[in-house]
Amino acid sequence: MIVLEDVHKRYRTDRGLGKWVLQGITLHIPRTCNVGLIGRNGAGKSTLLRLIGGMDAPSRGSIVHRCRVSWPLGFGGGLQGSLTGRQNAKFVCRLHGFNGEIPEKLAFIQDFTELGNAFDDPIKSYSTGMSARLKFALSLIFNFDVYLVDELTSVGDALFKRKCKQAFEQLTGQAGLIMVSHTEATLREYCQAGIWLHQGQALWFDDINEAIASYRESIAL
Repeated sequence: MIVLEDVHKRYRTDRGLGKWVLQGITLHIPRTCNVGLIGRNGAGKSTLLRLIGGMDAPSRGSIVHRCRVSWPLGFGGGLQGSLTGRQNAKFVCRLHGFNGEIPEKLAFIQDFTELGNAFDDPIKSYSTGMSARLKFALSLIFNFDVYLVDELTSVGDALFKRKCKQAFEQLTGQAGLIMVSHTEATLREYCQAGIWLHQGQALWFDDINEAIASYRESIAL
């Protein structure tokens, strides 16, 4: 379970502290539930996902993980441009305590990304697509209880996009999911429950269709 208690978030701007993006959010998200985050642009969906994943910290309140939670799928924070793809992958493996499985993990990453010899080139020499492939593969090599997704990550040509989608579907069959997507069909395909973010608040719905209906009603006003 992921427990959020009285979570507030706002950012500092050039003119001082900005408005509250999230205000007093309290949620208990089950580990085995696939949940879609729904709301207008700027409602705080990506912010909430980063907070849950530990990429950002709340201004007030607390977030407690009672299970293994991934970073947002495809997130590349912490990669060093002067290091090679292989060196970055080794660092991430060691950081997460997989010292004994490094050769196996590296072999998977190199094969999945189709980077070839470029796996041993510095990250700063990568194209945007090559970098995104590496970030996506790094997100796949660990067995988390809950995966976080900010839009369905897929890069490259049609064949590689299909490979990404298949890998993602395997993940959702064995773990929980918290997803941000602007496509209702994607949310209905992968999620059972929904969290509607509106005016800094978060409302939980056991049925994703009810969450989508509430969101639609709000934008029709």
